[in-house]
Amino acid sequence: MSDWLDALAALRREREAAVLVTVAAARGHAPREAGAKMVVSAAATWGSIGGGNLEETAIARARLLLSSVAGSPVQVEVSLSDKARTEHGRQCCGGEVSLLLEPVPVRPAVAVFGLGHVGQELARVLVRHDVELHLVDSRASYVSDAAVGPLLDGPATVVAHHAPLPEVSLGELPRGTDVLIMSHDHAEDFALCDAALRCEHLGSIGLIGSSAKWRRFEQSLGVEGHTPDAIARIRCPIGDPAVVSGLGGGKQPAAIALAVAVEVLAGLRRTAEVS
Repeated sequence: MSDWLDALAALRREREAAVLVTVAAARGHAPREAGAKMVVSAAATWGSIGGGNLEETAIARARLLLSSVAGSPVQVEVSLSDKARTEHGRQCCGGEVSLLLEPVPVRPAVAVFGLGHVGQELARVLVRHDVELHLVDSRASYVSDAAVGPLLDGPATVVAHHAPLPEVSLGELPRGTDVLIMSHDHAEDFALCDAALRCEHLGSIGLIGSSAKWRRFEQSLGVEGHTPDAIARIRCPIGDPAVVSGLGGGKQPAAIALAVAVEVLAGLRRTAEVS
């Protein structure tokens, strides 16, 4: 794969972070003109900004950016002079190049288990954000093309799963996926909570329900062998209470979904800032 745009699309599908390197400006003699691009991942590169010392410097800086917590673009000035030696040698074109290095992070993934009234409303909100959205239900009609079709109107990538045993789908989710459990059946919810705590690759786990429901689940999860620290990974009830309060404290599905979406999206933003 040589085209940088194809590479970015493939890395996005494979959930691998990268850096897009662009020649922002070229003054004097330079190997490539402004606008030339390359993509750098942790293990490979695609495209070219001119080869030689210039490109090696860009790759090194890009990989340093990949390994850091900084998520902001970086501008790098490279002098192509025999008097400007770097760790990669000299490049004596005689010009100067400004490079823009833009991190392209892995898109967050969110899985909604249960496409009832709240789940559908939540999907309508999340689909308008740049996430990989997994919609899972044990009822085939709830994740059919006809049911999911109206939700495909945003930048999110939507993956629908029909799973008679939804907990089996947990193992298919990408690493770091945030899981939201809101099925039509409390027994199904419990099976999902139990299985989610046994999956080491997941992100946060949220459960919809009342405090009474959570007390029963908490006790039963302990009986299943989960430690208090493990059980504490599950947030219940989910949803930003300030949002529900601001909407009059009602239990309308749209209000609950909005409260959950605010909590989830805030959590994704915090995760991105420290990852």
